[in-house]
Amino acid sequence: MGVLQNKIDFEAIITVNNANCNGDPLNGNMPRTTYEGYGEISDVCIKRKIRNRLLDEGEKIFVQSDDKNIDGFKSLKARAEANSAFGAELQNGKKADKDKAYEIACKEWMDVRSFGQVFAFKGSTLSLGVRGPVSIHPAFSVDPVDITSIQITKSVNSEGEEGKSSDTMGMKHRVDFGVYRLKGSINVQLAEKTGFTEEDAEKIKEAVRTLFVNDSSSARPDGSMEIYKLYWWKHNCKIGQYSSKKVHDCVEIVKKENVDSPKSIDDYQIVRHDLDGLEVQEYEGL
Repeated sequence: MGVLQNKIDFEAIITVNNANCNGDPLNGNMPRTTYEGYGEISDVCIKRKIRNRLLDEGEKIFVQSDDKNIDGFKSLKARAEANSAFGAELQNGKKADKDKAYEIACKEWMDVRSFGQVFAFKGSTLSLGVRGPVSIHPAFSVDPVDITSIQITKSVNSEGEEGKSSDTMGMKHRVDFGVYRLKGSINVQLAEKTGFTEEDAEKIKEAVRTLFVNDSSSARPDGSMEIYKLYWWKHNCKIGQYSSKKVHDCVEIVKKENVDSPKSIDDYQIVRHDLDGLEVQEYEGL
């Protein structure tokens, strides 16, 4: 497949049941919320999950987390230098060819040609920025969410110090229930620069559809988070027939009559309004 030629917009509906979908380390790992009480999942968190899914499918990923490291490199610099062609440009000093380094990085790592990356390492004179075509919004809940906090204890003494109690106190937090909207777009002009292809777009789509596969943890038990629906709009031109805002707004999620406090996705009515001439594909999450 060739380089992407048609703008793409997408939106996923996420359901959360008794899970901490994205803890805030500056707030005791409480689920992220806005000042109005709406739940939030950061764009960084979502892109991390997409990268993990792409890694599961055998794609080369530059930004790997410690718990998903498959090549053994302990830093981004080490991973960059391990690529002989790119590493050579890092060591070329003022003679480094930025265009060549840009091309190598985009060809080698899918997340670089998708999301972009800044290459600026200590000891290297090459400073390179790549703007990626795939943009991801933070996901926000449709309604304010209720958060439950529970106190937990540890039944063993992990330090082994004399006289230290084993019942150390801690806290766990969860969103009782929430429906979140994940929105994103793929820009053709930037895709042409990074070499992002139609095939890459299909891989991103599948990664979003299966976003929570292999993503379980104590805070997010298996089945507690789900992609309920994925809408994928493909425009008929490079700049798009409609703005991304107008496309995303054509999906309406409202509480059903006589429902004050939604407890499941069935308490909502989901309506997708068609836009003239705009193709849309609808998928169930995995």
